[in-house]
Amino acid sequence: MIASWDWLTEYVSLDMSLDNLTDRLTISGLNLEGIEEVGGETAIDLEVTSNRADCLGHIGIAREVACLFDKKLTIPAAEPTATGDAVDEVTSVTIDCPELCPRYVARVIRNVKVGPSPDWLQKRLATLGIASINNVVDITNYVLMECGQPLHAFDFDKLSGQKIVVRKATKGEKITAIDQREYELDAEMCVIADVDRPVAIAGVMGGLDTEISAGTTNILIEVANFTPLTVRSTARKLSLHSDSSFRFERYIDVHQMDWASRRCCDLILQIAGGELLEGSIDVGEQPTEKTEQVTLRFSQIKRLLGIDIDPKTAVEILTVLGLKQVGKTTKTDATFIAPTWRRDLTREVDLIEEVARIYGYDQIPEDRFLPVHLTTPTEKDQTTRQLYKVLNGLGFSEAYTVSFVSREDHELFQPFGELEPLHVEHSTRKKENLLRQSLIPSLLRSRRENERHNVFNAELFEIAKVYVKAKPGAPEQEVEPMRLSMVSGRSFLELKGAIETIANRINDGLVMEAKPADIGQFEPGRGAELSLDGKPFGWIGEISRDVQDKLSLRDTVCVAELDLATLIDIRKQIKHATELPQFPNITRDFNFVMNESVEWNDLETTVRSAGGKLLENIQYGGMFRGKQLGADLKSYLMHVSFRSSERTLTSEEVDAAHADIVAACEKKLNVNLR
Repeated sequence: MIASWDWLTEYVSLDMSLDNLTDRLTISGLNLEGIEEVGGETAIDLEVTSNRADCLGHIGIAREVACLFDKKLTIPAAEPTATGDAVDEVTSVTIDCPELCPRYVARVIRNVKVGPSPDWLQKRLATLGIASINNVVDITNYVLMECGQPLHAFDFDKLSGQKIVVRKATKGEKITAIDQREYELDAEMCVIADVDRPVAIAGVMGGLDTEISAGTTNILIEVANFTPLTVRSTARKLSLHSDSSFRFERYIDVHQMDWASRRCCDLILQIAGGELLEGSIDVGEQPTEKTEQVTLRFSQIKRLLGIDIDPKTAVEILTVLGLKQVGKTTKTDATFIAPTWRRDLTREVDLIEEVARIYGYDQIPEDRFLPVHLTTPTEKDQTTRQLYKVLNGLGFSEAYTVSFVSREDHELFQPFGELEPLHVEHSTRKKENLLRQSLIPSLLRSRRENERHNVFNAELFEIAKVYVKAKPGAPEQEVEPMRLSMVSGRSFLELKGAIETIANRINDGLVMEAKPADIGQFEPGRGAELSLDGKPFGWIGEISRDVQDKLSLRDTVCVAELDLATLIDIRKQIKHATELPQFPNITRDFNFVMNESVEWNDLETTVRSAGGKLLENIQYGGMFRGKQLGADLKSYLMHVSFRSSERTLTSEEVDAAHADIVAACEKKLNVNLR
């Protein structure tokens, strides 16, 4: 942002030296980029961070100066005299896409005399590197650089139907902008149009057909609010950036829109003459007073800055910056409402930063002792840290995905059935306006994106919150439970083995059980609900062919989603240590043949029960189907180890346990040895 020294003096007294001014501005966060003399005026180039859009105008910088040097801020009056007919009798404004343009303000001036700008106006703009066009256009640029609100002037007589329609462009629609280049638009871009054609690219640049020229006599002044996302997207797609788009991308203060419109009209009447029509057309969402309160605890100032700042001084700094105090200052705190031009002041730490930068960072001694408060990782932190290590060791890579999903993605995986998701009115996302109930759809999209870049072995996991509807007042873990989700190209049993490894690393010795799950997005017979130590744990399954086709996934994919709270709970449980075995084990292999309806979990449970105290461990050896077995039959290979902590087992003891296992399986499950 380039500011003019002479221009700033219109709003605040500058009785300090230039070096003193720029030093204080730099310390307060507006870093000096350079100083240049342009036509006898001093141009000060300041770096304005993205959160300080309020300083993208001379009034915003003057407000900073007034606070830093305890000066009075003077903002020009904007009270143009209207002498014409009612404006709504000669024109109208319609907003067809309020999600892209929440508000539009229009005023009309007749019988203006377009010509060169006065010397003082040309000089002001030249100091900022802006070329003079004519008096009307120069005034819109002047007000832009004065308050940071973009404006545009249309030749009213060149608007077909003399109406304004804010709408989305049609795909392939073209417009020639005032830079005399033709641009092809797409259906996601917002345009200002008349009844026939687009006349401006919303928030970016006006059109050549309706620009102000020497023959213009009647003008329409536009002051609008376009959402940052649509302006940024349009500017990037068209490779067309302007002072207006730069400001819209960083949010504007909607509360100053009407002032900017009146200020522009006032200057036009003074410089170009004309007749202002009565009133304005103000369409769309009207601004409301801010009500969000932020409480500043005075004890936090010393804790974060390391110095004592008198509470009275802190309150004075914040009120001078424009914050409105709510109630009275107490011994411990004060509560404020941030001004409309400071969207970045939402937390207590933001207020402390404001106090520090105005008080002066140079007032904080370099050797000031800051108390260090030791903290210990929570159970959640320790559990997730352990999970990262295990999952990385198993070959999984962590993914970070957005919490918002589209309706289409939400329907890819619905573990809760048809439970309606939470909707969010999110101004920066168009299609993705649902809070996800599962991480699986986002990870499937990530898997597809990897395949698109010829990475076909992406093994992904994510630990994040999901969002489900719950009764008011329900604890956070019910409303926003944490999940561990995995998407893998491994087989169902391989992924299940990975989950067992995770559970055993968290707390060895716990038994994980799997029961058939009726989740529509799984292949029939290839989905399971998991439980750990008797507690519901999550889901695992092979994604159905239908879902894979919707995403155009090349390979078969298995997924799992686990409840992090269950893992945290089992981690808290006391781990029982056992003495290292002194005697050898004996392993026997069982190759069972059974009906397709018998699950591994049922077989394992039966074997454990029948094996008695001597049974030490069971390992999955594989599954087989084929003509040799017959229709509707399968076989499981199971490795079972036996051991005694008191003696070396004899073959007779193991044979007896072997026989008990076979008998129990035959009786309970109708399972036979192959």
